[in-house]
Amino acid sequence: MASSMDREIILADFQACTGIENIDEAITLLEQNNWDLVAAINGVIPQENGILRSEFGGEASPDAAFTAAGHHTTTTSSISASCSSQSAFHPVLSSRSITERLPRMLDFRVEYRDRIIDVVLEDSCTVGDIKQILESELKIPTSKMQLKGWKVGDVTDSTVLRTLHLPKNSCLYVLTPDLAVPPVPCQNSALQESLDPNFMLIITHREAQRDYTLNFPGSKTIQEVKRNVYDLTSIPVRHQVWEGWPQSVRDDSMTLASAGLDMPCHHVAVSRRSSPTETREHSEECTDVHMVSDSEGDDFEDASEFGVDDGELFGMSSSCLRKSSMMPENAENEGDALLQFTAEFSSRYGECHPVFLIGSLEATLQEAFFGKARDRKLLAIYLHHDDSVLTNVFCSQMLCAESIISYLSQNFITWAWDMTKEANRARFLTMCTRHFGSVVAQTVRTQETDQYPLLLIIMGKRSSNEVLNVIQGNTTVDELMMRLMAAVDIFTAQQQEDIKDEDEREARESVKREQDEAYRLSLEADRAKELKGLSKYNQTSSTNEAFLREAHEREMAEQFRLEQRKKEEEEEQEAIRLSLEQALPPEPSEEGPEPVSKLRIRTPSGEFFERRFLGSTRLQVVFDFVASKGFPCEQFKLLSTFPRRDVAQLNPNTTIMDAKLYPQETLFLEAKE
Repeated sequence: MASSMDREIILADFQACTGIENIDEAITLLEQNNWDLVAAINGVIPQENGILRSEFGGEASPDAAFTAAGHHTTTTSSISASCSSQSAFHPVLSSRSITERLPRMLDFRVEYRDRIIDVVLEDSCTVGDIKQILESELKIPTSKMQLKGWKVGDVTDSTVLRTLHLPKNSCLYVLTPDLAVPPVPCQNSALQESLDPNFMLIITHREAQRDYTLNFPGSKTIQEVKRNVYDLTSIPVRHQVWEGWPQSVRDDSMTLASAGLDMPCHHVAVSRRSSPTETREHSEECTDVHMVSDSEGDDFEDASEFGVDDGELFGMSSSCLRKSSMMPENAENEGDALLQFTAEFSSRYGECHPVFLIGSLEATLQEAFFGKARDRKLLAIYLHHDDSVLTNVFCSQMLCAESIISYLSQNFITWAWDMTKEANRARFLTMCTRHFGSVVAQTVRTQETDQYPLLLIIMGKRSSNEVLNVIQGNTTVDELMMRLMAAVDIFTAQQQEDIKDEDEREARESVKREQDEAYRLSLEADRAKELKGLSKYNQTSSTNEAFLREAHEREMAEQFRLEQRKKEEEEEQEAIRLSLEQALPPEPSEEGPEPVSKLRIRTPSGEFFERRFLGSTRLQVVFDFVASKGFPCEQFKLLSTFPRRDVAQLNPNTTIMDAKLYPQETLFLEAKE
C-alpha cells in the first residue's frame, strides 16, 4: 500500500495524464486499481494509447526493472516523463502494434454567444463533421463559421479528431466575424477581438524567490488568476499582496483583455500578507510547489521548464504543510492539546478558520447543551488526520471557506481533535464511548484513513446526546453547507419545543411561588387577626378563646398528620429500594469466564453510576438496579443513543446480550411527563 506522500504524487500524475480534474473521481479510479498508476491509466484510455510501458522499451513485465544498460526505471518515472508535455498525454506503445482500435467518443462543449451546444462524436470524425452538426443547430453556414479553442494550430475542416490527441471533454467556441453581432451592454467589437489571444503572465513569488510563466485566455478574470496562483503558491487569495498590475485595474472582476496588460508578456509579483518571521519560515519550507490547473480553458506552461519536479504536481508537498504534529501524543489535559492544535492549524491554513473551543470535551458539552434552551447550540467535532489524502483540500478549501466559517460561528460550537497518532485516537474513542455510547464510538473506529477528515454533528436532547450526521472529507463546499443547514433545521425544531417546555415550566414555578407567597401572607394576616381578637375579647369572651385554641390545635394536628403520612411513604419507598438492592445478584468480575457488560447510567442531574452485569442477565435485574438507586421505571425512561430508544419498554425477560447492550453502553435517565 502506497504511503500518503506517494499517493499524492500518484494522484497528481494520474490527473495530469488523463485530464480528469475531479479529485473524487480520480481517487475512486485509483482505489479500484489498488493505487497502481499504470493499471488505472490503461483502464481510462486503453483504446487511444495502448498499454503503458517503461520509457526504455520492451514488454512491461515484473522482471523488466532494469534495462540492458543498467538503468533503473519504474512505471511512475515513465509516466512522469510522458506527462511533462503541456499537450495531451503520449505514452510509449509496446513493440506489438495495435492492429484494431475501437472508436473513442469525444464530448465537446461549444459556446456561441448566449448558447451552449453539446456535441458527441467518435474520434474518427473530422472537424468538418462538428461544423455540420453546429450548422443544423445554429442555422449558420459552415463557410461563415470559425471554430476556435483548439490546443494546437493548423486545424482545418478535414483534420481528423484522433490526430489532435484530445481529452475526452473539450471546450470550443464559435466566431462569426462576417455576421452582425447583436448589441450587448459593456461590450464592443474591439473587446471581442481582444478576448481571442492568450496573455502570458510572468509571476514572481517573493518568498520562494522563483518565477512562474503562465498562459491565460483573455476572458479570464483577475480573480480567477489569483485563485490559480493560490494553487501554485499556497497563498490564500485574501492573504495575497500583488505588485505590477496596471493602474487601470480597479477590481478583481475585470478580464485580462480589459486590464491593459503589456504584450507579449506582463510581469507581476505576489507575496504573503504576514509577519516577517512567518514569511521567512514559509519561504524556507515551501519553495518547491506546483499547481495543477482546475479550469478547462487554462493553458499552463510545462512545469519541468521551471525546475518543478513532476512528483510535486499535486499542490504543496506534505512535508511543506506538516511543520510539526497537530497535537502532542501525551498531553496532560485536553485544553493543552487543543491549544497546540489551534496554533498548528493556523500556521498551516491561515488565521481565517473556525474557532475551536479550548477545553475538555465534557466542558464543551456543558457549554453547548446544558444552558438555557435559547442559548443552546449544535456541537461540531472536527476529527483531523494528517495521513489522509483529503485533509489538505478539506481544510484549505472547505473548512476555511468564509461561508462555512460564518455558518459554524452562528449556529455551532466547534471542538477539534487529531486522530493521526494511535494514543490520541484511543483517547478520543474512550471519550466518545463515555459521552455518546458504544455505537457512535464503533462508527468512528471503523472509518478508514482516507475517509478522514470527519465532522461529527451532535445535538443535545434533554438528558442524552444524539449524533445527527457524520460528514466525511470526500465532499464539496455546497454539500457540506447543505448538510450543516439540514442539521440546523432539525435542531431548531427541537429547540423550539425545549423553549416552549422551559417557558411553561417557568410559568408554573412562577405561579406556584406567587401562590405560596399569597398563602404565607394570608396566614400572617389570620394570625394577626387572631391575636387582635384575643386581646380584644380576652376578658369578655372565654368561649371565643377556646374556639380559637381548638382551631389552632386542629390545624397543627392536620399538619402533623400530613408530615407523618409523607414520612411513612418515604420509609416505604426506602424499604422497597433496600429490598431490591439486597435481591440483586452479586456484581461479576471482569475476568470471569462468562461475557460481562458494563453499563454506565446518567441521572437527570448529570451524575453517573455504573455496574457490571453478566451478558445473560435479564433486563429486569437492570431495572431493579436502577430502581434501587431511586429511579423506578414507572417514573423514569431509560434511554440509549444511536439509535435512540427506551430500554424500559423492552421485554424484562430479554437478556442484556439480546438487547445489544454488550460489551458496554451508556444509558440516560429521563423523567416521564
